[in-house]
Amino acid sequence: MRISYLGPEGTYSEAAALGRADQAAPEGARLVPFATIPAAVGAVEEGDADEAVVPMENSLEGVVTHTADLLIHRTRLTIRGEIVLPIHHCLVLQPGLAFPDVRVVYSHPQALAQCRGFLARRLPNAEPVASLSTAGAVGDMQESERPAGAISSLRAAELFGAEVAALDIEDVRSNKTRFVVLGATDSERTGRDKTSICFDFREDAAGILHGALGELATRNINMTRVESRPDRRSLGRYFFLIDVEGHREDPVVREALAGIRARASIFKVLGSYPRSKV
Repeated sequence: MRISYLGPEGTYSEAAALGRADQAAPEGARLVPFATIPAAVGAVEEGDADEAVVPMENSLEGVVTHTADLLIHRTRLTIRGEIVLPIHHCLVLQPGLAFPDVRVVYSHPQALAQCRGFLARRLPNAEPVASLSTAGAVGDMQESERPAGAISSLRAAELFGAEVAALDIEDVRSNKTRFVVLGATDSERTGRDKTSICFDFREDAAGILHGALGELATRNINMTRVESRPDRRSLGRYFFLIDVEGHREDPVVREALAGIRARASIFKVLGSYPRSKV
């Protein structure tokens, strides 16, 4: 099995991909890193990988917009699994550098946001600068001509020989990221499933979203997540992304999805898959 992920080595996506490999390919899998989320997804679409593991949402910062927008607008791949990882960031510094000397801190935008409070308290004079990944941030720091630090995983720091200045710097210790596994098909029913959908409405009207969600409520189907994303056609128009308990082939879920589909202008099942145990 070939699993693509947001690389390079040392990213949290790699950790999630390793977890997926243990789940789905105990006989072994080859992990293939890519520089961006779209590239990791494209590898599966082009047949260069069997599955992609990409971040979907974080408990502090919410939805990962690149992944959500790919699922809504571009890819035909479906969600076939999920992995939830605790996320613990560390601060690495250039050799011999003290906190007051740091002028720039590199990391992925999500990691920078998850450590916003720490940066304000301990590095108030440092400019946050976005990197393609938390692991890539270590390289950016090492190549920086300005006094620099980076926010990364401990594994990335060890892989690239960086000096760790502080551990567990995330603002909330219960910080977790949910990754989704994308493939050509979703998963069969297991009895402990989740289904992700997205939809929008042709026209705005009072109670229109309430009516769609009522298809779930009247059937006692639990909704575990709801997000909105701009529909890209006009200001103030949105796609809604919803996760519900149950598989799309469960009779009661199938009825509810048919009811929502009848109310929506665009409707898409993003996949049914086993719920994470974390």
